[in-house]
Amino acid sequence: MEDKQSVATLIDSTTTKIQQLQKAFAELESHRAVTLNLKWKELEEHFHGLEKSLKRRFHELEDQEKEFETKTRKSREMLKKREAAVVAKEQASLVRLQEKRDAAVFAISNALEKHRKVSPEEPADSCDGDSGELSVEEKPPDSVASESNSEDIKCSSENGNFGVKSYPQLVKICEEMDSEGLHKFISDNRKNLAALKEEIPWALKAAASPAYLVLESLKGFYLLEAPNVDRKKDSNLLGLRRTCIMLMECLSFLLRNMDMVSVSALISEDVRGQAKLIAEEWKPKLDALDMDASNGNSLEAHAFLQLLATFGIASDFNEEELSRLIPMVSRRRQTADLCRSLGLSEKMPGVIEVLMNNGRQIDAVNLAFAFDLTVQFLPVPLLKAYLKEARKASSPVKPGNSSSTAQIEFSERELAALKAVIKCIEEHNIEEQYPIDPLQKRVLLLEKVKADKKGSTEAAKPQTKRARANGAGYGPRVTNVAADKPFYSRTTDKYPQYVYDRPYVYSGPADNHGPSLLGSATYNFSPSHGNYFGYQYQVPYLH
Repeated sequence: MEDKQSVATLIDSTTTKIQQLQKAFAELESHRAVTLNLKWKELEEHFHGLEKSLKRRFHELEDQEKEFETKTRKSREMLKKREAAVVAKEQASLVRLQEKRDAAVFAISNALEKHRKVSPEEPADSCDGDSGELSVEEKPPDSVASESNSEDIKCSSENGNFGVKSYPQLVKICEEMDSEGLHKFISDNRKNLAALKEEIPWALKAAASPAYLVLESLKGFYLLEAPNVDRKKDSNLLGLRRTCIMLMECLSFLLRNMDMVSVSALISEDVRGQAKLIAEEWKPKLDALDMDASNGNSLEAHAFLQLLATFGIASDFNEEELSRLIPMVSRRRQTADLCRSLGLSEKMPGVIEVLMNNGRQIDAVNLAFAFDLTVQFLPVPLLKAYLKEARKASSPVKPGNSSSTAQIEFSERELAALKAVIKCIEEHNIEEQYPIDPLQKRVLLLEKVKADKKGSTEAAKPQTKRARANGAGYGPRVTNVAADKPFYSRTTDKYPQYVYDRPYVYSGPADNHGPSLLGSATYNFSPSHGNYFGYQYQVPYLH
């Protein structure tokens, strides 16, 4: 600042200096006998030109300095705003985390209290985290199969119930290293699967080698698969595969409750090698799977990824190839934790892009929330795009020519999409960004239209006459019912329908990247309807 003032003072004194020089020049000229060829005017113009040039350059430097100061000030203001935004985001995350912790504690307390009321004469041996929901016996078969593997086990460990109380036979089976007997025992007791899950990890401790026992139990994963059997309809094969996944999850839970030395002894290099051989045998079979056909519920892909996570062999496989399997299991509740334990968190933006491009925006939204990517992938536009595509896929090409049955089917597809979007909005608490009132009104309207059309269809059907007492009478009237069949054949559901029987929540981002057992995913293939209306699949074998 002082240098600038001194420069300005020198520039202002230029005129005085020129006047002094003029006087000196005139005095010099008066003492000379010969007239100088150089005229004073020329000297004066030269010095004035220098003065103007210096002043112009000086003003330019002043302008540049002011511009620099302005940019610096703006940059500082922007940094302050960003710091404030980061602090606010951290604070909001802490608040959300505290809310989730409080909710978890509250749910556990309620479950314990509920259990005490049901059986006051016995100590609480387990905790039912699904307060307010149906019991195991009351739920539909596949709903039971979709209950959380780890939540039941976790509750047991938190309550200090580390022994096998309800099923001591499990201990004997594990001591004998009888993998086939273990499968049979689980199948025979499938109605009490929730209680069984709590005790399997501790029963595995009785085995000479829990890891080898679990690996032995995987042998029938593909052996029972006959070439002419529909994998989505074979209840025995599906049940066996669910049991394999559950046993690997139980082993993972057991490993997380052991110290590092014990884990290293349990998962030896030989065990890892055998697990790798099984994984290499399974991997080529996954290449034949269709992402759209699996609809995010592939047992084969889930079992493969769980095998890598449980035995810690993910580093032996290519990350890009593993990330391509994630869309095949995107609806399963363990997906987020599997991705973290496999080191695929950085691949999630690409996975979400794949889901979006295949009309599975709701899966994309769930993963975006699970990995804190909602800024990059805005939930509301994704949900609106899903509804738009679902309506397009649910509309007949020529509405005037479609039958009543076809129109009912189209309405049901849009209904399923609307209900799925409403459920997703409620679960992620984004009602302020995407109000659900208009969607609920549309649901009510479609349900009314559907009921009216069903009633008119039933009334239009011919009624058979009863036979008279003497044996004479009219036989059933045969009519051509082809008109009741849909005029338009059902198109392949590129945009699958999502139906949630209970909250569908991935676990949020966490620093702990170890394998976690959040909950068994819903095994919801629909053998009779493909991927129509989501995943309502029921079979006699429960897991």
